[in-house]
Amino acid sequence: MTDLLDEPVTAVRRPESFEEFVVATGDRMLRTAVLLTGDRHAAEDLVQSAYAQAFSRWRLVSRADNPAAYTRMILTRLFLSDRRRKRVRELPLLEGADAPAASGDPSLRLSLVDGLGTLPPLDRAVLVLRYFHDLPVAEVADQTGLSESACRTRASRALARLRTHFPDLADEA
Repeated sequence: MTDLLDEPVTAVRRPESFEEFVVATGDRMLRTAVLLTGDRHAAEDLVQSAYAQAFSRWRLVSRADNPAAYTRMILTRLFLSDRRRKRVRELPLLEGADAPAASGDPSLRLSLVDGLGTLPPLDRAVLVLRYFHDLPVAEVADQTGLSESACRTRASRALARLRTHFPDLADEA
């Protein structure tokens, strides 16, 4: 089954059921959540919470132009609202051990995931939405509750902070 997140909005096929939607979008949502949280277990909890909200609003979500984008917005807002709460957080014992597998240099991938973890949650969300999902600035601004100029500024500053961790990448850019 194709990933509903990878298809353009006009080509997205309406999911016939919530279960079909979860099967089609689950892997990509989990990858997004891992990038946001930096921890696979926290990411699984975040995805589960996002799907629970999407299920409770399924009539509205299923009628949206892009149900996957709607659910990703729920996921992003849940992540940001959870980070705003003042509470004790659990810390994983093996940070970076649960990063998703991918082709390329695995040590660089783990370093990038760790580098994302050094950023504030809102900056991390902006970078994940803008560059991992390749969303336009307007859509990232809408999903994060920022103005477009604030979104561009945050992305620029967050990338500059990441470049301090990876000077070799800054030379190639």
